[in-house]
Amino acid sequence: MRICPLDLADEATAAAVHRIGRAAYAVEAELIGFDGIPALRESLAEMRARQLEWVGAVSGDGEIAGFLAWEAPADGTVCLDRLCVDPAWFRRGVASLLLRHALAELFPGCRVEVTTGAANAPAVALYERLGFVRGADFSPVPRLRMASFAKAVGGIEAKL
Repeated sequence: MRICPLDLADEATAAAVHRIGRAAYAVEAELIGFDGIPALRESLAEMRARQLEWVGAVSGDGEIAGFLAWEAPADGTVCLDRLCVDPAWFRRGVASLLLRHALAELFPGCRVEVTTGAANAPAVALYERLGFVRGADFSPVPRLRMASFAKAVGGIEAKL
């Protein structure tokens, strides 16, 4: 498995990322009991229009197993927008591989923030295992509780 940039201008890459995202968010929707996740309803064009950077975990035969997308605001804080794994690749360390690579290679010295459904136990466990500090939970809409996490890379204290 290798980590490489993903070019969503490429039709096949964008279609694969869109398919994987929808499948992964459908699983999360079941886990958290909320099917209003915005990315679950996002069209391919809407996804491609987002101002995000993308990397993927690509298998030896060229299949995208998962991806990570983020935005980096001007203050140097990296906001992870989505971390998705194709359900066919669940429980094989793809999310850990993507996140470890990003923390070590892409975001050295940066504060990294992410949110996930508070009831998404696999995602919560992943972030905690990789040293993210859980902040306050919040509810952006009724019936949805989100968990916020932050991690400082390079020795800077993470504070929420």
